Amino acid sequence: MKIDLSGKTAVVTGSTKGIGWACAKGLAACGAEVVINGRKRADVEKAIESIKQRVPGAGLIGVAADLGSAEGCEDFIRQVPRCDILVNNLGIFGPQDFFETEDSQWQTFFDVNVMSAVRMSRAYLPHMEKSQWGRVVFLSSESGLNIPTEMIHYGVTKTALLSLSRGLAKRMAGTGVTVNAVLPGPTLSEGVKDMLKHDLESGKSVEEVGREFVMEIRPSSIIQRAASTEEVANMVVYTCSIQASATTGAALRVDGGIVDTIA
Repeated sequence: MKIDLSGKTAVVTGSTKGIGWACAKGLAACGAEVVINGRKRADVEKAIESIKQRVPGAGLIGVAADLGSAEGCEDFIRQVPRCDILVNNLGIFGPQDFFETEDSQWQTFFDVNVMSAVRMSRAYLPHMEKSQWGRVVFLSSESGLNIPTEMIHYGVTKTALLSLSRGLAKRMAGTGVTVNAVLPGPTLSEGVKDMLKHDLESGKSVEEVGREFVMEIRPSSIIQRAASTEEVANMVVYTCSIQASATTGAALRVDGGIVDTIA
């Protein structure tokens, strides 16, 4: 299968590193013009340069904007008024006990993880509907189904993205626009590596530490290891493709089999 996204413009939020960066690289490799986003201009430029090194001739645009606020989203949309593909990847996570998580922390997680995706989708879906073609992908998580007790606030936001994705897919019924959610499991992104940095000081490889981490917190994993960012991005790129035209309203798991269900 050859995925060709030539002539398409793709926006990937939070794409200076991690899963977002891998998605941007994958979409660029398929010919899409990709808009790279991060809060800091220096990080955006660094991400663009690193993708160009791996994908010669990649069409890339950089927009520095904090999409965790309404003002940041408005600024971004002014600079990029329309797109064909929207990957709502932006998200934050971090363990914190429920009884120590204050209202302000809940609000921050909702603003970044949920409302950024609401605002961007609301802005870009009308043009996709008018064009009778478009792709929207939400980066949810297996934690949206398998709520982690150590970060309930995070899990709740990822469950919200599943509802948002399914609802928008139904709202776009018959328009040629597909809306889906991708659910990664533990993934060796920069954020996870930072969380495991104490264990990495033991001299073990990041893959070894990742495997131990998965087997400790998600022992139902079938692959029994953490995924790479590229493995998650592969699913996102396919979901954005022309070939995925009959896939919509779906929750596509790249969780290594952690969620113990056949549905």
